[in-house]
Amino acid sequence: MTDPSFRPSELELERRAYRTRRSRQSVLVAIASTLAFAGIVWVTVLGTPGWAQVQQRFFDPATFAASLPRVWDGFLLNLQVLALSVVTVSVVALLIALLRTLRGPVFFPLRALAAGYTDIFRGIPLIIVLYLIGLGVPALLDQRISVVLLGTVAITLTYSAYVSEVIRAGIEAVHPSQRLAARALGLGYAQTLRRVVLPQALRKMTPPLMNDFVSMQKDVGLISILGAVDAVRAAQIETSLTYNFTPYVVAAVLFVLLAIPTIRLADWYTARLREREQMGSIV
Repeated sequence: MTDPSFRPSELELERRAYRTRRSRQSVLVAIASTLAFAGIVWVTVLGTPGWAQVQQRFFDPATFAASLPRVWDGFLLNLQVLALSVVTVSVVALLIALLRTLRGPVFFPLRALAAGYTDIFRGIPLIIVLYLIGLGVPALLDQRISVVLLGTVAITLTYSAYVSEVIRAGIEAVHPSQRLAARALGLGYAQTLRRVVLPQALRKMTPPLMNDFVSMQKDVGLISILGAVDAVRAAQIETSLTYNFTPYVVAAVLFVLLAIPTIRLADWYTARLREREQMGSIV
């Protein structure tokens, strides 16, 4: 508990007063800049002669409300693929990262295989992977396969390559002395990895992992090219019926609402880590 008789030094009081003044000034500047930006938007966008036509074709409230149920049904399919992909990407990426961190010449074939996988699937665009998996696998097996399964496999192949590199970087960021100390205490390789290395690596790699998760949330919308009636394809169907582009805005709003919580969580966690690293004592 804090000592009631404790009183910060004069230097600390001056610092607090300075930070308070700077905080007030920042609020005033933020308000002024926001008003100025709103004025610029009004003059350059909302005040232009063609804004009424753009508003009617892209931001029509009646079309928005009419197309929302169908786009929402398609969006549920995107969420299903996303939920499955999060699990599969986590497992496959961790396995690849562990293979790339194996030591010793005997594991060279496994390291080379994992490195080749990451090089290939980080280089191929996701849309091409979707075509290869979505059209090639059913033809190879000569049977119909669920679009959800095909989309999940394509997302997993691509994003496991990205996420595995993030995990590998987090593992290698842990100082070697941590491994040596764990082995000196009698822990085996698996125990050292599970109890010492991975918990420390997780703190370092969580922010970039969240960024990859946000990207994956957007890219699940590409499964529409496989014929799935997801949010994007549902918006396309509604647009072809009404000749109005507002359904695309509906799909965009749903994806943004899905991404915002993850983005804010990533920002909060990054700021928390920065505060812990820069934490100092009161003078």
